[in-house]
Amino acid sequence: MHMNDSPEREPITQTQTSPGMGQSFLRLEDEALLTGQAQFLDDVPMDGVLHACFVRSPHAHARIRSIDLSAARALPGVHGVFAAQDLLGELTHWRMPLGFAFAVLPENTVPFVLARDEVAFVGEAIAVVVAQSRHLAEDAAALVTIDFEVLPGISDVRRALEADAPLVRTELESNVLQHYTLAYGEVDAAFEGADIIIEESFSAHRGCAHPIEGRGVLARLDAAGNEMTVWSSTQMAHELHYTLALMLGHREDQLRVITPDVGGGFGAKFMIYPEEIVIPAVARLLRRPVKWVEDRRENFLTSIQERDQFWTMSLAADKDGHIRGLRGHFIHDHGAYTPQGTNVPYNAASSMTGPYKVPAFSLTADVVYTNKVPVATVRGAGYPQAAFVMDRLMDRLAQQTGMDSIRCRELNLIPASKIPYTKPLKSRAGVPLVIDSGDFPRMQAMAEDAMDRDGFEQRRQDSLAQGRYRGQSLANAVKPTGRGPYESATVKIFPSGRIAVFTGALAMGQGIKTSLAQLCAAYFGVDPGGVDVHAGDTRHIGFGMGGFASRQSLMAGTAVEQASTQLRQKVLQAAATVLNVPESTLDIAFGIVSSSASPETVSLARLAMLLKGVPGYSLPIKTDPGLECTAHFHCDEQAYAGSTHACEVEVDATTGAIEIKRYLAVQDCGNLINPMIVEGQVVGGVVHGLGNALFEHMAYDAEGQPLSTTCAEYLLPTAPEVPDIDVLFCPSPTRLNPLGVKGVGECSTIAVAAAVISAVEHALAPLNVRINEFPLSPMRLLELIDQATQKHNKTGTLP
Repeated sequence: MHMNDSPEREPITQTQTSPGMGQSFLRLEDEALLTGQAQFLDDVPMDGVLHACFVRSPHAHARIRSIDLSAARALPGVHGVFAAQDLLGELTHWRMPLGFAFAVLPENTVPFVLARDEVAFVGEAIAVVVAQSRHLAEDAAALVTIDFEVLPGISDVRRALEADAPLVRTELESNVLQHYTLAYGEVDAAFEGADIIIEESFSAHRGCAHPIEGRGVLARLDAAGNEMTVWSSTQMAHELHYTLALMLGHREDQLRVITPDVGGGFGAKFMIYPEEIVIPAVARLLRRPVKWVEDRRENFLTSIQERDQFWTMSLAADKDGHIRGLRGHFIHDHGAYTPQGTNVPYNAASSMTGPYKVPAFSLTADVVYTNKVPVATVRGAGYPQAAFVMDRLMDRLAQQTGMDSIRCRELNLIPASKIPYTKPLKSRAGVPLVIDSGDFPRMQAMAEDAMDRDGFEQRRQDSLAQGRYRGQSLANAVKPTGRGPYESATVKIFPSGRIAVFTGALAMGQGIKTSLAQLCAAYFGVDPGGVDVHAGDTRHIGFGMGGFASRQSLMAGTAVEQASTQLRQKVLQAAATVLNVPESTLDIAFGIVSSSASPETVSLARLAMLLKGVPGYSLPIKTDPGLECTAHFHCDEQAYAGSTHACEVEVDATTGAIEIKRYLAVQDCGNLINPMIVEGQVVGGVVHGLGNALFEHMAYDAEGQPLSTTCAEYLLPTAPEVPDIDVLFCPSPTRLNPLGVKGVGECSTIAVAAAVISAVEHALAPLNVRINEFPLSPMRLLELIDQATQKHNKTGTLP
């Protein structure tokens, strides 16, 4: 088989637990998207809407001496200009609440709604202008005069950790937010008796989420009833509802949050931002609808970012390649504030060992402030960094022992016989880390079979004949998915016969509406198109957690399956009474209930009409009125999804250009609801990972001034750079939910950087190039090649 050929696909074998599982229905969302009928936040029709523009800090660190808003307020068409003190009567707190505030953190770690006395990163909001148009608002914002006292800024997290470093904010006592160690086993003893000790340093640079649609907020106050409606492009409608009620002191029953179509989130919309508080506040103050939509420059300057981590690690092993212990230290750049806890560094630290057996472990973490955009979760949330470090160490171990790198990994993978496998660590929520399901050796074997290692040498020679180097490698990863504690779903049949699902989950482009409709429709014998799914509206359902942590198919899907099961039973009970037949003789197809014992039928619409009730008449059965059932699926444990990714690259050592010739992803997502959607999610995750590995670099100068604020400086993968991506499934159904499903949205990103960088290093093995970082740009690769060449010229050690 040639590498450019598609591999023969191994059939997907999964346990059928629901009638809606395993079928690739076309996505219900796509017609509106493809015909331009989708309604994103900026498309919401609104009469008399005003437009907002934020006045933002041009400095990474400065004291605010004074603010003059008079010239901006005098500009025709401006309806209001507000600094922090002008919102005194509208806000209950000056600072944002800490997202998911279960960890004990200092009160001064969270951002301000609007900065009053000091700014700590370029782009921090200081004031807001509201005008007839965005253009007018921007013109007025330019007229705001602020007297700054510029203070020292710091962007290198390693420098911020030094004792004589300037404080990132003057209110801080230290730039170190957290210092902790995660450990188990006798790590010192493991190193004392080791035949092999490897010491390496690694780094992963800062990047952004960059959904096609940036953030946005639209707020309207109904003066007659004092009801506030807020539209937001968010991943967390119910959390925003709670936060608005808290921050604005607005009655919960007079507040509604709606999430329209969302043009991607990738973690950047998995938190509540100051803008989402300011816009409703000024809308209430002005008694006019107000809208703010983030432009791309604001996205670079203000949406949360991730990474900038520096790792120093040591690995101990026996001479035969078995890992004995792992220890080290890493520094995490947390940015200027903490909007949503410190889950990213903790995820990285606690997931370090991945799918490998590590008998003893100790890792110390420093979570450190810098004068840069705050850090929170971007797709993968710390796991890609840890997987990169771990798999790079596996390559180093293979090099030290002289083993084949795939055999070295195989030797140390957790075997299927040890699953469920409990790691001697706990999650940030205090829950034991238990890999509940999976077969890591089988996944790696599938990848190895499909990557055509036998034909590689010929392909390598062909590349060398054209002056290019060729390499291939693979990497393994595992990630917990389906974060709880619950998700909600209501399934309702209307007297019209339409079926609706209302859920606390949130649709943001990943196809969740199709998957939920598919699960529900199967219980009533209708096409998924006959089910309307309503997600991200707090009026429709009172509780919901939203979209994050690869959780929605698992949590919301199970809630829909449970509610549909209950409602089907209610339908059958009512139909048995109406048709006067035994319930066991009934079936539902095409929205019609029929009986093998009678020619009579009854439609779902008719049953819904009867259960709606008629004055003075009894309901057909003794039950609550209506055809409606609600389920809340609870699960505190997480289902672990695994992957093995294989990559083959061609490298031009004269230009630093890297071409991915083949990419293969073997994924364990448990049982699949809609294989086509899952495959699309895997491909999207791989592309996101390719951006992390080779392109995306959010650069700052030494003082914290951002240097990449457009897509000309911050590169993203485009069609010519993306190879065909082959996806193979290796399902290991979880027992933590009745569907046996696991998450997929983030899991295909975790192994990408490790696989790509390993393949590049394999290609350049003749030049003795070592790569312990990502992203890897052509310029940086040329620097590494040059360093390796100079080292060879001095030592003569080049093989």
